[in-house]
Amino acid sequence: MGLVTSSALLALGACSSKGNDKEAESKEGVTTLTFFNADLQKDDKFDNPVAAEMTKQTGVKLEISHPVGGDEQAIPLMIASGDYPDLIFGKGDINKLIEAGAVIALDELIEEKGDNVKKMYGDQLSRLKNSLDDPYIYHLGTGGVENEAYKTSGTASLQLEVLKELGYPEIKTLEDYEAAIKTYIEKYPEIDGQKTIGLSLLGSDWRWLITVGNPAGFAAGLQDDGQWTVDDKTAETTYKFQLPEVKEYFKWLNHMNDEGLLDPESFTQKGDTYIAKLSSGRVLGIADQDWNFQDATKALKAEGKEWRLYAPLPLTLGEGKVSQSTKNYGFTGTTGVSISSTTKHTDKAFEFLNWMASEDAQILLNWGIEGTNYDVVDGKRVAKPEDLKAAQTDADYTTKTGVGQYVYPFPQWGTSAKDSNGQSISRDTKEQIIDAYTESEKEVLSQYDAEIWPDLFPDPADLGGTKHGRVYEYVLPANSDAAIIQQKADDYTTQAITKAILTKPENFEAEWAKIQKELTAMDIEKANQEMTQLTKDRIKLWESN
Repeated sequence: MGLVTSSALLALGACSSKGNDKEAESKEGVTTLTFFNADLQKDDKFDNPVAAEMTKQTGVKLEISHPVGGDEQAIPLMIASGDYPDLIFGKGDINKLIEAGAVIALDELIEEKGDNVKKMYGDQLSRLKNSLDDPYIYHLGTGGVENEAYKTSGTASLQLEVLKELGYPEIKTLEDYEAAIKTYIEKYPEIDGQKTIGLSLLGSDWRWLITVGNPAGFAAGLQDDGQWTVDDKTAETTYKFQLPEVKEYFKWLNHMNDEGLLDPESFTQKGDTYIAKLSSGRVLGIADQDWNFQDATKALKAEGKEWRLYAPLPLTLGEGKVSQSTKNYGFTGTTGVSISSTTKHTDKAFEFLNWMASEDAQILLNWGIEGTNYDVVDGKRVAKPEDLKAAQTDADYTTKTGVGQYVYPFPQWGTSAKDSNGQSISRDTKEQIIDAYTESEKEVLSQYDAEIWPDLFPDPADLGGTKHGRVYEYVLPANSDAAIIQQKADDYTTQAITKAILTKPENFEAEWAKIQKELTAMDIEKANQEMTQLTKDRIKLWESN
């Protein structure tokens, strides 16, 4: 706890504006705004070309800080001290900030000077409102307003080389996936002199949720509601780790472990070790979000190991389950960047956020600098080939150039939005994505009669929408029973499910029964009831505007 508190204090000290007692505006007329980003993992000095252009156009320089070593105590410590940065992306802790009076409602500012914000969100602006009881807007950002699935991640993925070696088989179920891995390992027990690893996970820290917990829901055919699942007809919301179909995925992992196909370090290895393994090319399968292993992807490309890249697959339990990975949720409000109640630069901070929602800003944030990152040819932006190559192979590309670095968690138009000339705001157009594929990726896709990876998944039009958004984006009252019970349940299931996966197969059922008994003792049904009411309230809030 001492180490955790020390780390949090370091993060807090880095982001604190000392109550803004000192004047942040320089002689050049540049205002420095302190900004805490709860999702940032690498230092960002805001000293790249895009950052410089942002300052030139807005008169704002960001002093950015983030949690140290994945620490989760920074926001609570900010609240305890009453000392806040000018801008805060609190992510799941935004509820604590709202209840502490740490962030301001933005409604009046939006009405008075938020022309770009109003234009960007349009009739979706009401989805930013906090709740029925507190119908005010406290943040802007994170989710794009107009989106299309040109990419997909989070489900199980398999090396291109495995698909090629096995003659491009159809892989849609856990059994298909397991058979492919097993067959390849039997034929190639080593890759480049190292032992071949079947499936590797990163379950030693918070990424347990994205490499263990979330894939269980995806395989069960559930949409991404975090640790919850919602009945679309009744709005009944249930803690996901109670479901028998989710249990089946963990039982399969238990089987994979018993067969020696699961990396024995899956629940002990640190992030650097995991990325190093993937970068070596000897890990056949993963279940992860692409942003979490992008450094390995770039390393594999840089080393010329293109066939060791990963193909995302619509993997399910079978039995009529349908992958929801390409589902279009629309704009769901999500969380976002807030303005603190202690800043001395309220107007400047809001003007900066409003500028971030402008067309000029969106082009800069997504495309970078004209002449450096792209050229204008026949009135259209065209990314420079050398810049695209750097984006694909250099792990530090975004922080060096700033391209894509400041899209999230700020206001963003979305992947399918068009500028005033009819060109995509995002550099990740379908055509650009196809052009950026390696020859190995194009070869594999052609074998499956596909152009892009989402073509392997269900058509979003067939999956329908969502009335409630995504449960993991709910702002739970900090001291509510649901928030307290979920925290206890999450802490417990992370450890208990890991134990169940690693136990002998004959002991799995007993371990799972124990987990359900403990969840009942934690009063998980009370949390389910509260979450169900929150789901109903959100649907009512959205439908009333």
